[in-house]
Amino acid sequence: MHATTRSVRPLAASEVDEFTHETDVLVIGFGCAGAAAALEADTAGARTILLERQSGGGGSAALSGGEIYLGGGTGIQQACGFTDTPAEMEKFLLAALGPDADADKVRHYCHGSVEHYEWLVAQGVPFTPSLWDSPTWVPPTDDGLMWMGENAYPFCDLATPAPRGHRVTSDGFGGKVLMAVLSDAIAASGVAVHTDTAVQRLMVEGDRVVGVSARHFGETVTYRARRGVVITTGGFADNTAMLAQHAPQLVSLGVNSDGGDDGRGIRMAQAAGAAIRHMSAGQVGISLIPGMMVRGMIVNELGQRFINEDVYPGLVGQAALFKHGLRVWVILDEKGYEEVPENERWGVVPHFVAESVSELEREVGMPDGALQNTVAEYNRYAGEGIDPYFHKSARWLRPLQAPFAAIDVRKGIAPPEYGAAGGGGAEVFTLGGLCTTVDGAVLDLDGEAIPGLFAAGRATSGLHSWGYISGTSLGDGTFFGRRAGAAAS
Repeated sequence: MHATTRSVRPLAASEVDEFTHETDVLVIGFGCAGAAAALEADTAGARTILLERQSGGGGSAALSGGEIYLGGGTGIQQACGFTDTPAEMEKFLLAALGPDADADKVRHYCHGSVEHYEWLVAQGVPFTPSLWDSPTWVPPTDDGLMWMGENAYPFCDLATPAPRGHRVTSDGFGGKVLMAVLSDAIAASGVAVHTDTAVQRLMVEGDRVVGVSARHFGETVTYRARRGVVITTGGFADNTAMLAQHAPQLVSLGVNSDGGDDGRGIRMAQAAGAAIRHMSAGQVGISLIPGMMVRGMIVNELGQRFINEDVYPGLVGQAALFKHGLRVWVILDEKGYEEVPENERWGVVPHFVAESVSELEREVGMPDGALQNTVAEYNRYAGEGIDPYFHKSARWLRPLQAPFAAIDVRKGIAPPEYGAAGGGGAEVFTLGGLCTTVDGAVLDLDGEAIPGLFAAGRATSGLHSWGYISGTSLGDGTFFGRRAGAAAS
């Protein structure tokens, strides 16, 4: 292995006799954040090169569902009859994205959301002006607006609810459409794209980052960036050693990425003095069907409910993994199961079926009486349309009736887009990363900006701390990618 592939320590620019390429702005990583950064740098008049280690752009964004969290009164919200303000969006996100969510970034994101929506539309990103109105991961339709738990407790008491999940119009997952549109925009711009180029180390002059060293088909190539380097290389969920060091609860689970979230961009910046933040935080895409869970309940291995089932399912996943080790079950009745259309079931069938709760309890292996007590209490109040324990919306409350079913979340699901069953009960990705300003400047351990170094997307600690809402990855990446590209230029 070439020596440069092991070390992430920065190289002194004085060691380079002649740079292979020179540019104003250098963007590392052709996912949604990198594309947005490169487009904005190009618009600002900076000569821009976009590096990608694969043979083409896309990254993890291309494999995503294609939801972008937007609000404050977008054209799609208005077309669907909803009124929204940046202030209410901000209240929701500060509550939903976990303790120590980045308030400064959340504020800028919310108050710039309508403009960002209009920028995406101007690039050619399509949104259908119709609402999908029930809990799901990805609608089986092309509806362009969906709820992300804004109308569920406790968030409905903290902020005026409005649906803000803006879904890219697509047959199936929309991430591929988003990246196709952004790739076309890059092709029509002045940005030069260098593929099959894996960045190895940052290049420095004193305390300033001035370029990178990379490998291209076995050869070392060097890039000088006169104005700035922007890291958009993704998170570190594919790096088992980094996970074990920072987020051990995510180790051994399925990973939601393109396989390239190895954390190298984070480590290169750390080696140049960068600070990191929220490295233990992760999103947990739990392997359950939200439409089934909301019509019944989710319980731990002791048969106890632990959350309101109509909340955003990613928050259910975080509670299930971090508090219950994914040892959780969806309990529902035949009526609830049949109410979920077959094309929304993703191949999920009950793992146990019984005529009584006591029989189901024994089949699953729960303590005698535990699930019986939970169902009895749930039914007692559901008949009155209330849930005093977890405040699930009355829309989803009714007494459960025999026959009953139990679904083991650890068995996985089979999204049509994947064509095969999932594994491990969850797919995860990391939320922590480089500490950055709202303009993407990477900060050092003293809280000072590292000259010439910027970052965006999952390589950074973005909007989130230990909470997550679908669409805040693509939204965060493209929004702050744009700001980083503009600042670098």
